[in-house]
Amino acid sequence: MTRMDAGGGVSVVTTMPLDDKIASLVDHDVPSRLAAKDSGLWGEAARDEAEIRLGWLDTFEQSHALLPRLDSLKIRLREQGIDHVVLAGMGGSSLAPEVICRTLDVPLTVLDTTSPDTIRQALADRLESTVVVVSSKSGGTIETESLRRAYAQAFTDAGVKNVGDHFVIVTDSGSPLEQRGTAMKATVFCADPNVGGRYSALTAFGLVPAALAGVDVAALLDEAATFAGSLTNATPDNPAVALGAALTVEPTLSISDDGSGIIGLGDWAEQLIAESTGKDDTGVLPVVLESPVAPGVRTSGQVNAVVGGASTMTGDGSSVRLTPPDIAVHGPLGAQFLCWEAATAYAGYLLQINPFDQPNVAESKDNTNRILDSGAAIEKPSFVEEHIEARGTDANNLAQALAQLVEGLSGDDYLAVTAFLDPHSDEYVAQLRALLSRKLTVPVTFGWGPRYLHSTGQFHKGGRQTGRFLHITGVVEEDIEVPGRAYGFGELQAAQAQGDRESLSQKNRPLLHVHLTDRAAGIDQLINAVKELPVQ
Repeated sequence: MTRMDAGGGVSVVTTMPLDDKIASLVDHDVPSRLAAKDSGLWGEAARDEAEIRLGWLDTFEQSHALLPRLDSLKIRLREQGIDHVVLAGMGGSSLAPEVICRTLDVPLTVLDTTSPDTIRQALADRLESTVVVVSSKSGGTIETESLRRAYAQAFTDAGVKNVGDHFVIVTDSGSPLEQRGTAMKATVFCADPNVGGRYSALTAFGLVPAALAGVDVAALLDEAATFAGSLTNATPDNPAVALGAALTVEPTLSISDDGSGIIGLGDWAEQLIAESTGKDDTGVLPVVLESPVAPGVRTSGQVNAVVGGASTMTGDGSSVRLTPPDIAVHGPLGAQFLCWEAATAYAGYLLQINPFDQPNVAESKDNTNRILDSGAAIEKPSFVEEHIEARGTDANNLAQALAQLVEGLSGDDYLAVTAFLDPHSDEYVAQLRALLSRKLTVPVTFGWGPRYLHSTGQFHKGGRQTGRFLHITGVVEEDIEVPGRAYGFGELQAAQAQGDRESLSQKNRPLLHVHLTDRAAGIDQLINAVKELPVQ
């Protein structure tokens, strides 16, 4: 049986039985209560947090006030010869503008890494014609502040007279970043304080960098406004209800694109869903797939969602058959943002959790700060094999260590590959997700560090207690100092990696740490070892 729910330019097509879950939402008038910003929807314990986190429901209306100022700023920057936009942000501050610009084929350099190689290349790219959008809701994000310092020093060293002209700050009013931005005479945009970071796609965090890069962001707001009218409706005129119900059917949700033309929505939705639901030892684990036919698309205990087409071709190499996904979401990007946000809020209601807090995010951050202050601990390798040092295992070689890590995986277990490497020069390490999915019967995720700390990191600590981790770091040949700090970006990245390992260790999560003493050769060695694993 196929069900279609459509409204406001978005349609959700599903083959799953959702009647009971949808009835629970409709019978308790959840759509109308959410549209009315009822902060009591998620229980008394969540009321105070929800009270100040529901601005995303109509932020598309408030954001229209940004447009004239953005137009004027863009004209001024172009008159000054400043037309290269760099975004320094993490998580909710970077993922939405990245999706917007990639989808609309508008150039935007996104820096959501502490890898020295990527940062070095960015600092050398068209510096005098660069404007840096520094985005942080709290104003205290260590990666973002480090990048702000690096660019400020680079502009000064290049002889730029008015450094503040090359910075645009996006933050909450009263934050330390607002104060720094004002002091350096940068342009400052204060975002809506009643919208959490992962729900901020249609606020200044999503719109300022995209607009400066050249996107017509008014069209996105119009798409969201058209869709918003459906949010008060009961199903089938409210597709977000069907999507929210579908999110809670199984403990895992795979997301892929099937010809929608929207690029990277899965990465944005991953953060939204993982941070919103991954707590209280429960939640929905999002798995971003490379395509609708990627390995792992039919893992048991998993809802298979696609953005775009309602069916896709799958095969085992010798035969191909047409297999519909569990759920397909169609619609323009601005409407998609609002639909997935509402669906996640509905899912929080069904799961009986607060979808607006992130109680475990600070753990790795606190560990990182302590390590930077006191120095990294010396961790003796369990073994050294060619280009790899391994820790966290009693195995004698890489093959044994990998086999031990994945042995007995089943049921609600999952394997997370987390790589504190360079997302450009080390990009091919990401193929480990698909390679491991071909071997295992459980979900396999991949995340770049420290980016994933602002996304699935909350789920890893607060979600279901069934994760195992393949944690990858690599030697840094040439570091870049963080101006005004006693450490470099490579040291910061290493401290973030160690801080996350400590947090997971404190929760007794199985973790194999693989350190590459030669990055290229080490990645090849690791990939070859994974290829030799037996199929479970």
